[in-house]
Amino acid sequence: MINFYILKEKMQTLSAQLSWSHYCELLNIKSTDKISYYIRKTEKSNLSVRQLREIIRNKEYERLPEETKKKLIIKEETNVEDLIKNPIIINNKNNYEIISEKVLQKIILEDISNFLEELGEGFTFIKNEYKIKIGDTYNYIDLLLYNIKYKCYVVIELKITELKKEHIGQIEIYMNYIDRELKTINEDKTIGIIIVRRNNKYIMEYCSDKRIISKEFIINIYK
Repeated sequence: MINFYILKEKMQTLSAQLSWSHYCELLNIKSTDKISYYIRKTEKSNLSVRQLREIIRNKEYERLPEETKKKLIIKEETNVEDLIKNPIIINNKNNYEIISEKVLQKIILEDISNFLEELGEGFTFIKNEYKIKIGDTYNYIDLLLYNIKYKCYVVIELKITELKKEHIGQIEIYMNYIDRELKTINEDKTIGIIIVRRNNKYIMEYCSDKRIISKEFIINIYK
């Protein structure tokens, strides 16, 4: 109760939507900015105590970009890419031992709701292996999503290697195709997310298309 009183003194307001059990999960957190984030997340997503405990344990706040944390502090409007975690935690519930790109896609589809949560707000799943025709050749987008909040398509490419320059060219072609063939005038331009084993900041520095972002993934093994 003393800790709860101290928390109330540090925070301007506390949410009536959170239960006492929710606040018990927050009492050991020192940063008020971090507490504010988890309160907001619990309110918006209607998280149970167990779900709140899980995202705290997975260090969701710590995995946000530093620019996003600054935006949240000053209550500046966020963009579609702001709340994407890095690294993205992918739950391997069936404990696959050999991780190929196909297996990685399979793992994501087996727990698609968690994957969409890791990406942030407003993401919905459209299709995996989405077929497109470029010239005389058929290509397959690993995952095609749509973000309801920001009104844009999202192309996901999965790579089990370090980020390479050819990955940038590949996803840019897919994004341009979606913009030309699916996007309407009322929607924003498609963004592309390359999910890789290890990032390469030098390649991203020379990427001129700011709609393309790269995030690392880690596999969460269940025992």
